[in-house]
Amino acid sequence: MTRATGQTTTTDVRDRVVATADALFYARGIQAVGMDEVRTAAGVSLKRLYAEFPGKEALVLAVLDARHGIWEAGLSGALSGVDDPRERLLAIFDFLAEWFTDDTFRGCGFINAFGELGATSPAVADAVRVHKQSFQDHVARLTADAGGDQALAAQLALLAEGAQTTAAIAGRADAARQARAAAEVLIDAALGAR
Repeated sequence: MTRATGQTTTTDVRDRVVATADALFYARGIQAVGMDEVRTAAGVSLKRLYAEFPGKEALVLAVLDARHGIWEAGLSGALSGVDDPRERLLAIFDFLAEWFTDDTFRGCGFINAFGELGATSPAVADAVRVHKQSFQDHVARLTADAGGDQALAAQLALLAEGAQTTAAIAGRADAARQARAAAEVLIDAALGAR
């Protein structure tokens, strides 16, 4: 709401629709939720919804963009205050461990979106690939800061991705702890135990 006029801004409506769609898509799946349900839950008219998002794919892309920002902020938060480069790498898995215990955890929203729409929506597939590449690049930077190479970075990123999938499918929050233990072995082998 704008304070001066009390009117809802376009940004407020857009953000509310995206947050509502994200919650519905993540809880039930993208294909199971129609635009009319998003409209009702967000409290906007169908006309306003389609003015903001001309189709469901546009809404899915906006949800993925917002989710990317949330992921980046969460990861940055988990790494803040951790100075040791080795511990910064391991903090990724601590971040995952906390996420996996959230009552709403249903796996990686990007993997879920790719599984539902990746074969039929090149735009969604590209958005997922960009997000995953961003994470791999982040791990590569952290690995380089710790004195590791690209091979170690790829291995650590795969451990993190595998932990997300295992936690979602098997319902095992301890996947992050197990991936962290494996990461410690890989880091120590590559960099030498400290």
